[in-house]
Amino acid sequence: MTPRISRKTRVTGTALAAAALLAAGITVGTAGASPAPTPTKADGSPLRLSASHRAELLRDAGAARAQTAQALGLGSQEKLVVKDVIKDADGTTHTRYDRTYAGLPVLGGDLVVHTAKGGAIKSTTKSTDKTLKVASTTAKIAPQAAAKSAQGTAAKSLAAKQTAAQAPKKVVWAASGTPVLAYDTVVKGTQKDGTPSRMHVITDANTGKKLFQYDEIRTGKGESEYSGSVELGTSKEGSGFTLTDAGRGGHKTTNLGNSESGDGKAFTDDDDAWGTGKPDDPQTAAVDAHYGAAETWDYYKNVHGRSGIKGDGKGASSRVHYGNSYVNAFWDDSCFCMTYGDGEGNKKPLTAIDVAAHEMSHGVTSATANLTYSGESGGLNEGTSDIFGTSVEFYAKNDKDPGDYLIGEKIDINGDGKPLRYMDKPSKDGQSQDNWDSNTGNLDPHYSSGVANHFFYLLSEGSGAKEIGGVKYDSPTADGSKVTGIGRDKAEKIWFKALTEYMTSNTDYKAAREATVKAATDLYGKDSAEVKGVEAAWTGVAVK
Repeated sequence: MTPRISRKTRVTGTALAAAALLAAGITVGTAGASPAPTPTKADGSPLRLSASHRAELLRDAGAARAQTAQALGLGSQEKLVVKDVIKDADGTTHTRYDRTYAGLPVLGGDLVVHTAKGGAIKSTTKSTDKTLKVASTTAKIAPQAAAKSAQGTAAKSLAAKQTAAQAPKKVVWAASGTPVLAYDTVVKGTQKDGTPSRMHVITDANTGKKLFQYDEIRTGKGESEYSGSVELGTSKEGSGFTLTDAGRGGHKTTNLGNSESGDGKAFTDDDDAWGTGKPDDPQTAAVDAHYGAAETWDYYKNVHGRSGIKGDGKGASSRVHYGNSYVNAFWDDSCFCMTYGDGEGNKKPLTAIDVAAHEMSHGVTSATANLTYSGESGGLNEGTSDIFGTSVEFYAKNDKDPGDYLIGEKIDINGDGKPLRYMDKPSKDGQSQDNWDSNTGNLDPHYSSGVANHFFYLLSEGSGAKEIGGVKYDSPTADGSKVTGIGRDKAEKIWFKALTEYMTSNTDYKAAREATVKAATDLYGKDSAEVKGVEAAWTGVAVK
């Protein structure tokens, strides 16, 4: 039977190849599904803000920026820029700010101000405690020299096909060491596998020394084709329909047609019946991507009360059929979109549900803590996407591919039938870390993320051998200690609250421990079993 996927109606389909992170037999939950239980001991759970209420809080924070800066003791050259705001049930408000110095953006200067119900500042979470000051905002190194140096750095790091440096922008670099005047040069390029790159190279504006580099493009790995009965949000346009989900912020899915640029063309269908269940039909990948985006939207809304990636009720977009035989998928802030390749031989589109959830979660991270995609913060960024990708898979409740703590278990990307990553013991993939050590920050974020993944598994399920949903796990701890899990639902809420309220761009693993302890305390109380569980799970991965 040919799949017939219509606007908010159930449609059945033929079986696709079983190389998906989410396998056959899916029925999507509706956008109005019941939310998971909220904490009962403490009342630090985030409120479900309407778009108008959130906008009002943002306006209030913007109007009070000068007073807030004065209350924090910031210098006369510093100004606050409101980025996000979250309000808890107990009245506590968490306002996230970026900073400028003498009109220049401050990289690594972001902070979160935690304000009590009455308006008093309870505490502040800063990405740096250094005094923000530079001797002069006049650079000694010419912009052209910085651009040339940055282009060379990017070309060497990426082994790129091509690179092109944009005009450097003066900034204040405060993410490490003493704040200095610097250039932020964005170098656009294309990597060997076809992944686009926007490498940021930070150079000292007075000495020309490279200070830091990170890529703006967040990549994920996987191959997917899946089948089942799904519901899609589509819109009537003209005489036909498009993949525009009005119920989820207007999220669109478009067709790049194997190009590597542009927004893509709208998918249209006369009878609102999409795909054939086979990869040679361009609509099939679009169905998978559109469905995965819907499940992810519903998860964040119904579990965490977040409406859309930025919390503003606006949808992102999905672009499918990127490049030729491109075996990857990525999130790009500049287009606020997810992009999917068609896999080896253009036969295995990377449009599985947890790929979508992983990529969209990079967007959530960018809109909140904005964890820099390098060093330990890069591992936490990537780990966050694995954590929420796994969480969405559990949320979907697909009886043919139930949620588990195995990443990419259906894709067989290595050709040996094994998962891509393991949360209970990350080192089983041969590259990821089980536990933190002094070299963690030097690893690729996909491998340093193992520490966060292992923590999340221990916090959810505990250590030792066990079988969950028919899958056998055996999770060790760094010191041989026994960890008792608190349950995945609570672990998800703690990680989300820590990410959105207590992590900053420069958060490392030690700071992530502090952030999750604070989050658990807010949600469940100071001496709760949940707080003790967080502490034990971090100790179990050698983060103390």
